[in-house]
Amino acid sequence: MTMTQTQKNLLKFAALLWVIWGLVHMFAGLITIIRPTAEGFAGIADAVEPALLAAEYHGAVGGILNQHGFNLLWIGLVTLIGAGFIWRGNMTAIWVTALVGGLADVGYFLMLDLQGYVNFVPGTVMTLFSSAAVISSFLVWLPRRKAELS
Repeated sequence: MTMTQTQKNLLKFAALLWVIWGLVHMFAGLITIIRPTAEGFAGIADAVEPALLAAEYHGAVGGILNQHGFNLLWIGLVTLIGAGFIWRGNMTAIWVTALVGGLADVGYFLMLDLQGYVNFVPGTVMTLFSSAAVISSFLVWLPRRKAELS
């Protein structure tokens, strides 16, 4: 089944959004890992006054934050790889990338954004990017799936 030009363009748009999203999250993961714990928290919860997060944290707290940074790094990498496959029209990559990047952003949105701990840029903007990427991809996947089942 061949894709229309509109479908190809939607997938390329989604792929570009995932590339940006993936690179931002890989960078955020690296920065979170290399910063001291208090700075890592302040970098994530950027709408919170950094002085409120300044403290001497137990090493385990830093370890948990570093694990979060590692997760941001690999999630960003997976979405970056997924973007390449989406660009080429791979329908499975749409699902994998949406599950990895999309679900990561659901947690971010629920736990940080709705609580007011983060600024609109870059956090909320990245949530909008992932949402637009998921929607754009599924606007291609759904009609193709329906056609396959007919």
